[in-house]
Order: sequence, then C-alpha cells, then structure tokens
Amino acid sequence: MTAPRVRVRSVSLFERPVTLRLPFRFGAATVTRCPQAFVLAVVEVDGRSVEGASAELMVPKWFDKNPALTHEQNFEQLRESLRAAREAYEGAGEQPSAHALAQSAGEPAIATSMARGLPRLAAQLGPAQLDKAVADAVLRATGQGWVDGLRAGLLGDPWSPQLPWARPDRVTLRHTVGLADRLTSADKGHDPQDGLPATLQDAIARYGLHHFKLKLSGQPEADIERLSRIASVLDASAGDYRVTLDGNETFADAQALGDFWRALVASPRVQTLLQRTLLLEQPLARRVALDQSLDGLGIAVPVILDESDDHDEVFERGIALGYRGISSKACKGIYRSLRSAARVAREPQRLLLSGEDLTCQAGLAVQQDTLLAASLGVTHIERNGHHYVDGFGIAPTQEARDFASAHAGFYDATAGRPHLAVRAGQLDLSSLHGPGFATAVFPRWDSLQTFH
Repeated sequence: MTAPRVRVRSVSLFERPVTLRLPFRFGAATVTRCPQAFVLAVVEVDGRSVEGASAELMVPKWFDKNPALTHEQNFEQLRESLRAAREAYEGAGEQPSAHALAQSAGEPAIATSMARGLPRLAAQLGPAQLDKAVADAVLRATGQGWVDGLRAGLLGDPWSPQLPWARPDRVTLRHTVGLADRLTSADKGHDPQDGLPATLQDAIARYGLHHFKLKLSGQPEADIERLSRIASVLDASAGDYRVTLDGNETFADAQALGDFWRALVASPRVQTLLQRTLLLEQPLARRVALDQSLDGLGIAVPVILDESDDHDEVFERGIALGYRGISSKACKGIYRSLRSAARVAREPQRLLLSGEDLTCQAGLAVQQDTLLAASLGVTHIERNGHHYVDGFGIAPTQEARDFASAHAGFYDATAGRPHLAVRAGQLDLSSLHGPGFATAVFPRWDSLQTFH
C-alpha cells in the first residue's frame, strides 16, 4: 500500500464536562472537574470524504503549571490550541500523506498558539488531536486497523517502517495512586458510595492490580512517609507487584533530586518497594530538566522524560544528560510516539518507552491512547480514568452502550453501567484492532457542547 493523499475539509470542536468521583492530586494541583475535548474531522482521502475523530481530557496544571493561572484559564489555553490547529489544518490544502499534513499544518498551529502566550506543551495539544482524527479517517477509508495500517505505511511517516510492530491482545494496567488518594478504609477522605473502589486496597481487590504508578510531591519526608504506607498495602495485598514513581516536575534541581533519592534508599521501610521500582518519571522541572546532568546522582532505576517532551530534539538531549526513556502520550502526538519508539528500537537494552496518560476517559481517548502505546511494545500502561471518573460520566446512556457493545472485551457493565473492564490487572485490546484508529463507534455528537 501507499499513503493516500489527504485534505481536511472541516473540523468541528466539542467538549463535555467531566466530574471526578474522587479528587485527583498530582504535584501542586488537585483536580475535581475538567472538560473533555472532542474533534470531528471531515477528511478527503484520495478524493473520498471520510470522518475521523479523537478526544482528550483538558487537564489543568499539567500542560502549563503556572500557579498564577486558574483552572479555567488552563482550559481556555487548550481550547485556543485546538482552534489554532483547526485553522491551520483546514487551510493546509491537499497533502501527499497524513504525516505531510502534520508537518505542513502542525508547526504553524503551534507557532500561532505560542505567539498567543501558550507554552509549547499546551500548543501541541491541538495538532495532536487533529493528527489522531486524520489518522482515524485514513484508516477508515482504507479499511485498515491501526497496527496493520501503520505497518503498511498508510500515514506516510518515516518511522513506521523501522518499528517492530506488536498487535497486542492484552496490556497490563498500571494504577495511579494520587497524592490525595485514600489507601485503606481507615484513611479519612471522600467516599462516593457508588459501588466502585474508593481506596487503593479496594481497587487491588476489585481489579487484581499488580502494577502501580505512585505520585511524588517533591517533599522528601512526606514522600518517604507516604511511600512507606503504600508499600505496606502493596506488600500485603498486591503479590509480585511492580511500581513506577512520578515526580511531576516537583524537584527544583538535580541536587534536590539526588538528596531525595539518597534519603529514599536509606529508608528501611521502602526497600521492597524500591526493589520493585521500574522507573522514575520527570522528577525535574521542565525549565531545568534539559540543562542538568543526572550523572552522579546514583539513581538505580531509569529516569524518563514526560512534560519536557515538547519538541522533536528532546529525547536525544535527554539521553545525553543521562535519561533512559520517554513517555508515549497521545496528547503529545502520535508522531512523537512513533519517533520515540524508533529511537528506543535502536537501543532496546538501554532505552525504554513508557505508557502514561492524563486520566484518559472512556471512549475515544482511552481506546486510542492505549492502542498507540501497546502497539509500540509498551507492556504496562498507566490507565487511571476508570478510577477517578464513573464510567462514561454524563455521556448519554446509549453512547456508553454503543461503545460497550462495539468493544465488549474492553468494557463491562458489572456495576450496572459500562466501565473499563480490568481483569487480573489487564485490559483486553482485541476489539480495538478493527478499521479506524481503535474505535468502531463515535460519540453522540449532538450531546456535546460546540466551541468556536
């Protein structure tokens, strides 16, 4: 197959409010609600008009952590990024491939958003969502699924031919433990009484969890105390578990990070947990992360980049400073993930690609992001939307049923309404391999709020 020519005829932008059933705290931010953005693109694929779609939660205080901005101002930044992308992609004309379109329209869209004051990480969101929707349309037009379509070169990118594509039927779920999460029923805090797990202990029992992502606050004493408490729960309940640690940019510099790691290693209460730790994610603030070497800090696990990943040269710069991996996130763009995976494939014994998310929501967002990472060889992936949001939230009942019916292994309705189906700590991906990008159905567009 050859990559088809593409032209974006129209882009419609929507959102839906999402209320979290449990507060999610990471770094200095606590989130209880935020909108989910949806994109519907009408794309000419070799002259044939086809629709493609994508979705992403507009999480505050991740894309831009400026404490002076309110959550609503963060949401508006991300809407602005989507508007700039819509304008650029609609105006790009016919392009020889989906990847060529991303090159010709994506950078101008990012430049427009940055000129309006957005940091580059936020400016990337709009093009990332358009690229997902265009890829979905191309795959639908050609009758191919994500893995087979990219293996055949249908997006026209230079990395797909280099990759050892996987067509996974399952992936292990890595459960996030936020800084505000209750660990056991003895902990004070919010209990929504909705029949879903409200504590780490309950989630382990319900879902058979054995992989976990633990948030750090950047305050060594508090972090070590909380990790010790988490270790007690995992040691007692989670069997042969594994964890990753997420710094969320909370360490001011390499010296502070080194001091924390030495204190952690010296704490007897976390020794088993440390032996089971797979990686440390973005501990340093992005303003210094690519300027300070990790050499000499004595950190015994791979340190990877996440929030710093806002341009194509980041991974190579990070490798030179001692980083050994980077995250795949659909909100940063499918082509960024492909590029990173190709770099890891050159040194698979030394480098790694991890799968992380921003509480990806049931439906388009979680399906596309999960398949993206798993197809690139990621074997365990952070999936926490199912824990912090009750299924499909306020989506129409029929929309939730449509997704649950089309992707029966991925969802179940054991609590009386569709939720992500986590069995023995894993997700069943077999239904995501049909034509299109990981989805057989679309949201009910008339139930969403349009924004211009």
